[in-house]
Amino acid sequence: MNSKQSIAQVITDNIIKALESGVAPWVKPWHSNGVDAPYNPVAKRYYNGINFIQLSMMPASTNYWVTYKQAQSVGAQVRKGSVGVPVVYFSPLEVTDKVTGDAKKIPMLKTYTVFNADQVDGLELPAPEELNEVDQIEACEEFIAQQNALIKFGGNRAFYTRDSDYIQVPDRAQFKSSEDYYATLLHEITHWTGHASRLNREFGKRFGDQAYAFEELIAELGSAMLCAHLKIDGQLQHASYIDNWLQVLKSDSKNILKAGALAQKVLDFTIKSEGA
Repeated sequence: MNSKQSIAQVITDNIIKALESGVAPWVKPWHSNGVDAPYNPVAKRYYNGINFIQLSMMPASTNYWVTYKQAQSVGAQVRKGSVGVPVVYFSPLEVTDKVTGDAKKIPMLKTYTVFNADQVDGLELPAPEELNEVDQIEACEEFIAQQNALIKFGGNRAFYTRDSDYIQVPDRAQFKSSEDYYATLLHEITHWTGHASRLNREFGKRFGDQAYAFEELIAELGSAMLCAHLKIDGQLQHASYIDNWLQVLKSDSKNILKAGALAQKVLDFTIKSEGA
């Protein structure tokens, strides 16, 4: 588990296994106790990128995760026999350019292990933030408005068109729930961030090609992160894309690292816009 390939392969294999059973593993059909995205209560930060995906796949009862040393630092203790989950971080490695002789730094992917709060005795957790439906809807509406995306309503399809740079979604009344409406809109907002004037991602030209499938994977992961940020449990857009995602993941295990990083950029970009 020391190389970029090995951790990427482990995560990819877990995702492929879930997708082949018809399940998007980052979408849980239950509420986790506490926060809605993987969170470190000692460091007081959310896990992001590939670590969001990796920890969201775990069948744990909470979204709180800490290292062994972090637990000890606050007087808590990981129970004997507990099995942790590997997560990753990039550490700069200084190397010498063989041509110029100049020193440069390259990012090296390393792993460490975290344990869920339900494996730790004596760990104090923050009280969960309770949002009623009215507050939740207000938060979603404010977030969406602050993106300044052009959104048109009507019809029976949800999509983003890059050429004209607008989002189209059916009227809200056509959705089964408010959560499904917002989850769909957040999926299309994720696509919207990829425009050349924003995050400038490559879009595929037709359903089924690799670039199209990769963009849809980013949109799925990005909207999952946005739903967690806004505490929305709506149905994501994964069902019709599973076969295409499998092709992307099987072609190169590092694709999940790239997709996770690009989805994190979507979250960072939209949250920055939210606070603008």
